[in-house]
Amino acid sequence: MPSACAETVPAAGLLSRLPDDELELLLLIRHFELQLLDLYGRGELNGTTHTCLGQEYIPVAVSGLLRDGDFVLSNHRGHGHYLARYRDPHGLLAEIMGREGAICAGVGGSQHIRREGYLSTGIQGESLPVATGIALHLKRTRPGALACVYIGDGSWGEGAVYEALNLASLWRLPLLVVVENNGIAQSTPTSRQLAGTIAGRAAASALAPALDLVRRGEPLVAEFAAHRLGPHSKGDDTRSAPEIEHARAHDWYRRYADQHPRQFAQFDAAQREHVRAVVAEVSARPPSTWTRS
Repeated sequence: MPSACAETVPAAGLLSRLPDDELELLLLIRHFELQLLDLYGRGELNGTTHTCLGQEYIPVAVSGLLRDGDFVLSNHRGHGHYLARYRDPHGLLAEIMGREGAICAGVGGSQHIRREGYLSTGIQGESLPVATGIALHLKRTRPGALACVYIGDGSWGEGAVYEALNLASLWRLPLLVVVENNGIAQSTPTSRQLAGTIAGRAAASALAPALDLVRRGEPLVAEFAAHRLGPHSKGDDTRSAPEIEHARAHDWYRRYADQHPRQFAQFDAAQREHVRAVVAEVSARPPSTWTRS
């Protein structure tokens, strides 16, 4: 039985100077999400979207630990997960807009995306049992590979999460659970719907203490502290003005710009223009075959 442990990762370390490629990826995700909100505001997108504004550093940090043979499972707030894995803003935007070149022919939209080695779903907690099954498959067929699944703090109210963690520990599966704890589950503060702590609950599930052991079959829960800048989706924010301002005051984007102005200005301007060019190019494409029919 692997030792019982979970890792909690604060956001503060991101304020040290980043390698250019990591900052570039962070800013790609930030400006992609901002452009999505702009497109929705102009009525050019259908359905809904859940941005990861304020949480971009998490998939960027995790992506550097993953290998090509690993499998990533995402959730409803998953654009950053996809972009950190594939650096493919054209395909993702085409999917959301239902244009040619879409990842899933435009039928998956913002939340439900499938690509080789990647799967996202909009149902809270659903991806963790699926990730456990994939980790079992990887253990049998691809030794050394792992399944990385992103979940939120709100997912810890789902019984399937605990069933999955129990099996992952029992079967010693190569499973990495990344918890994006932004302190609020849609409109309910985490403190009002979760007894104890996520780290405490993970420890009770006998999870391994280090990522390098995950690949050898000792699952790990890594909890990242984050601040969600925007509403749950587009306009459903029930937080008070002071709570929203607190999140904005802790936004890595503003703080990094203050501490590393020259590097930030160079890459921020470049990624802003890059994403605008992506939007212009994808918007000019015809609808995908599936969305036309």
